[in-house]
Amino acid sequence: MQLYNLKHPSQVVSFTEAVKLGLGKDRGLFFPKQIPQLQDIDSLLALPFVERSKKVIGAWLASELGQDTVDRLVERAFNFELPLVKADENLYSLELFHGPTLAFKDFGARFMAQCLNELAKSEKINILTATSGDTGAAVADAFYGLDNINVVVLYPKGKISVLQEKMFTTLGDNIHTVAVESDFDACQTLVKQSFEDLDIRDGLHLNSANSINISRLLAQICYYFEAVAQFKQQNDSDPVIAVPSGNFGNLTAGLFAKAMGLPVKRFVAATNSNDTVPRYLGNGEWQPEPTVATMSNAMDVAEPSNWPRVEAIVTAMNWSLDEIIGLGVSESDTSDSVKALNGAGYLSEPHAAIAALALKQTMAADEKGIFLATAHPAKFNEVVEDILQIELPLPEALARVVPKAILSAELADDFEQLKTHLFKILAA
Repeated sequence: MQLYNLKHPSQVVSFTEAVKLGLGKDRGLFFPKQIPQLQDIDSLLALPFVERSKKVIGAWLASELGQDTVDRLVERAFNFELPLVKADENLYSLELFHGPTLAFKDFGARFMAQCLNELAKSEKINILTATSGDTGAAVADAFYGLDNINVVVLYPKGKISVLQEKMFTTLGDNIHTVAVESDFDACQTLVKQSFEDLDIRDGLHLNSANSINISRLLAQICYYFEAVAQFKQQNDSDPVIAVPSGNFGNLTAGLFAKAMGLPVKRFVAATNSNDTVPRYLGNGEWQPEPTVATMSNAMDVAEPSNWPRVEAIVTAMNWSLDEIIGLGVSESDTSDSVKALNGAGYLSEPHAAIAALALKQTMAADEKGIFLATAHPAKFNEVVEDILQIELPLPEALARVVPKAILSAELADDFEQLKTHLFKILAA
């Protein structure tokens, strides 16, 4: 598999190199030179999830890694269920929160961890990533205890739920966490600045584990195939799929799946009040505004890093951006959507509720659709309990972190402070 840097197309790397580097020159994203096309989709959809995923990822990586290696990586990474649940007459929820950290990020993080563990062997790797909520927990869990790999997670202090925070800040060992006194976009900028600094990038063997790393996107492609496979067992039509969107890695993976041949009628990019992309799709002007804190904090991203890949897919497939519907959802409408879903018998949290509402508002009467449920409702128990006036029991994965102490360092939004801290904890 060959990939090129979207900012510097002359920089061409293998998948192994892309996984290790994370980002290309000048923070450029790696993008595949070719998108593999799958044949006999119906037979593929009839397979069990893990067996199908071996073929989907094998279409990208078997020529470089060998199919046996791909099979081993998939089997180790994907060992939890992902049910498609009927939420009302025309809506289905793909529940992606049945992994160890109760969020969709488990798929990409676990696959990336297996890739690095397999491909880097005894090389020392330091992973630096930013999280607006769920990435931190998934990456920390996936890499916790792995030899020769350290993880540093930056997150906005006071802007993620306490349970989200405790899922990744209480581990210690090779997991280092930093609460930054700013928002997620500032954390993301600090990560990008670190990759531009040669002392840090080369001196600390730096890598990134958020959705800019191509390995995570390949893993996420697989659950779109599973969503359509389960949908087709109950419906003759192709689904509309709504994706709760923050950094837009999730939508990128969905578009890759469609480009490979997956039958999806169209995608809906659902955001909260941080609606840079919906406005761009509406007026053609890219105008990020200051990040707004919302109850759907994992989507509080004003400048999504993965958007260049979305446009690259559209260009490669000769599609139009008009085929992607963008919709921003207000806080009051988010609350109303949580209530409406609960009234129909489906318990949701704000991110999924935003996608469900966007789906309802954009589907025709004769269409059916899927929205992605990206996190367990209990991860946002305070918000959900306040909206619905109920008390949610905590699943074991959350209950066991409640009494634990947060181990994070606290830093200002200052690159030089971060650089000093990174060398202090990682240079030994």
